[in-house]
Amino acid sequence: MQEASKTVTAGINPNTELSCFTKEEHEVIKKFASEWYVTSTGKPIKLGSTSTYKYFLIKPTSLYQELFNIEREIVVVFSDYTTLEPRTLDAFDCVINKYQELRIEKVCSVLVSKDANVEVKIRDLLKSDPEYQIVVPFHFGELLESQDSYFIRNRFKEHFYSRDLFAFQSPLKKDLYFFGRTDLVHKIVSRHRSSENSGLFGLRKTGKTSIIFGVRRVIDAHDGVSVFIDCQSPSFHIKRWFSALRYVVEQIKDQNKVNVSLSDESKYSEENAASAFERDLLKISGRLKQKNFLIIFDEIEQITPGISASEHWKIGSDFVFFWQTLRSLFQKHDQLFTYLVAGTNPKCVEIDRVNGVDNPIFSQIPYEYIPSFDVPQTREMVRKLGRIMGLKFDEIIYSKLTEEFGGHPFLIRNVCSVINKISPGDRPVRVDKSIYELGVKTFNEEYSSYIEMILTVLKEYYNDEYEMLKFLAVGNSETFNEFARLSREYTNHLLGYNLLDRNQNSFTFKIESVKRFLVESNKYRKINLSEQEMLAEISERRNSIEPKLRDIVRKGLRQQYGENEAKKKVLDIFGDPRKSKYGAYSYKDIFNTRTAEIYFEDLRKILEKEWDVFQNVFGRDRETFSVAMKAVNKYRADAHAKSITKEEMEYFRVCATKLENFISEQD
Repeated sequence: MQEASKTVTAGINPNTELSCFTKEEHEVIKKFASEWYVTSTGKPIKLGSTSTYKYFLIKPTSLYQELFNIEREIVVVFSDYTTLEPRTLDAFDCVINKYQELRIEKVCSVLVSKDANVEVKIRDLLKSDPEYQIVVPFHFGELLESQDSYFIRNRFKEHFYSRDLFAFQSPLKKDLYFFGRTDLVHKIVSRHRSSENSGLFGLRKTGKTSIIFGVRRVIDAHDGVSVFIDCQSPSFHIKRWFSALRYVVEQIKDQNKVNVSLSDESKYSEENAASAFERDLLKISGRLKQKNFLIIFDEIEQITPGISASEHWKIGSDFVFFWQTLRSLFQKHDQLFTYLVAGTNPKCVEIDRVNGVDNPIFSQIPYEYIPSFDVPQTREMVRKLGRIMGLKFDEIIYSKLTEEFGGHPFLIRNVCSVINKISPGDRPVRVDKSIYELGVKTFNEEYSSYIEMILTVLKEYYNDEYEMLKFLAVGNSETFNEFARLSREYTNHLLGYNLLDRNQNSFTFKIESVKRFLVESNKYRKINLSEQEMLAEISERRNSIEPKLRDIVRKGLRQQYGENEAKKKVLDIFGDPRKSKYGAYSYKDIFNTRTAEIYFEDLRKILEKEWDVFQNVFGRDRETFSVAMKAVNKYRADAHAKSITKEEMEYFRVCATKLENFISEQD
């Protein structure tokens, strides 16, 4: 920290060895030394038998530290080849690996190439690997010929500020942009080294797969062995339990490049699969020098009873036989392997019996839910990525982000991506409360599908808990608490998934954006409304239903009879004086409330009379539809009645919901 606080001035370290560089390369170094401090050089890097790359290290001056949030040295690589090849990027990794990790800035490197199209090619290469560090490209000629004193600075701005580092949608396979989960990764690895199994569960997009990749990186870095089994792949879950065992040993062999012959597939029969599996595991272990390897089962719900996509896992006994085999071998050979089960649904370790048989892994695997980010973790991620992109967040924004999005990293990154889009292009820019609030508003309006996607786990697997969330969101805490008192299971998942927080016996939402989404999508379930609120809801819903019904009627009659005959049928329903008044109107204008008087009751009469035309839309029960139409019309806000009872309001809601469901199916 003391070194980072020192003022760095441009220049060249007098001890820097420059004799290996050509005159042209020397001029490039001097060019950088006018704005950066050149700290050192090293022996050229060799890639393969033919490619050689020279390099030097530069330290940012205070200007560059402020602009790009970089304080450590970065690598500048020379490529003397007129055609840039993808392997050139490997030179950066080789240089970084030569130095202490704390000395080199991994987030950025510089390439000086003789390929005239280097800038275009670098952009294309990085598109295929969005997790790769920022590479600022220069062509020898432009560097040496440019007289613009801002040329280097502007090129850095162009390549730093043009990438949206918040917009990662896929799991992170590298540690460059991996934040806030290091302790959890090491905890899982530590359990594996102690020959203990683990379970990891969380809502969608909480970073589960990124954590798994982090676990594998740590194990690989210590010369360990791991294997990743994607239970979501049909290649795995469509297999019967005995074939699935062979799939596991095949993956251990292939992913770790183990040269060993496995038992023939015929040995993996129902009777002999467990024995064959044991023999093959011991063979592989021998070749791996008896290393204890970690078997990772991701998306474990795909082989979980009751919810798997494959029938033999869902309702059969394959789950029992598969885990009986693994558990038996784990107990027999306690230094052979451990397993990590991960997914969105922990049912596999929660149910005690499957088809009348004890669940082999019930209470046998300690599991945990992925924790939310706290404010310091949010700050670390948002501050680092933001400053690289030219966004300087006010300190208060980190706590606001954590509270609004409950420390959910995917939601936080994506709202920051929105903030990046709406922020001025002239960077760096300060992200204050006003920009933050606009970003949150835009996100909630345009990206509510992200919230819905996160909640699909509850909708698919825990519908009772999902309904409870709705009750709590709309203020019906009494019904929520009734369920909570019935069984702790009703709230365990909601607390585990970090959707709710509990203080004593009081429950509150941890993710305000989830509450807002549920309130908006269930706003007509709110209870204890005032009379004014009831009338406002009636007016809002009726005014939403009516134009959609008009459109359905207009299109349906025209399609069935043609415009002239359809117009005649509508006017007959109107009767005089409207029939005579609108006789000269076009068919379209008759349905336009700005040019003609067409009422909700008219629509009901038309639909009832022409029910054969519309029954495919509204169902065969004309009476139910008619009752709903009359009720919605009766309780309209402009009716003569000055008050409405709670019972009448509930009846209106039932009827309005029926009509809305009919209409929504036509959208």
